Amino acid sequence: MLSKKTKYGLKALIFIAKQEGSAPVLISDISEKEQIPKKFLEAILLDLKKFGILGSKKGKGGGYYLMKDPKTVTAATLIRVLDGPIAMLPCVSLNYYEKCEDCPHEDKCSLNRFMADVRDTTLNILQQKTLHDLTLL
Repeated sequence: MLSKKTKYGLKALIFIAKQEGSAPVLISDISEKEQIPKKFLEAILLDLKKFGILGSKKGKGGGYYLMKDPKTVTAATLIRVLDGPIAMLPCVSLNYYEKCEDCPHEDKCSLNRFMADVRDTTLNILQQKTLHDLTLL
């Protein structure tokens, strides 16, 4: 299940990507139109800025804007930035691997193999969808 952080982050990014031109978008506009608590949204947008997905401009005409072309930013990237691993178990994570403490033989674990298949299928879908695609749905 997506966390509220990821859900709100995706909604905010879709909102920003749908705006005409590249003018910065105010946090208050996103918060109001997408029904996202403003303080929570501020923290989410700062994370997205830290990872280079968003930029910001202060002062008159300021706000947040996309730093990357929406056609190049995958849903998988966004979920990882906002929530971390996509895999349901740490022992099958591609980017955040950790051995399960209660599993002596990972290579013989049927749960590991099953969850790796789930990860691969999910990842395939998430890597095929871009931020641009999400604006069209």
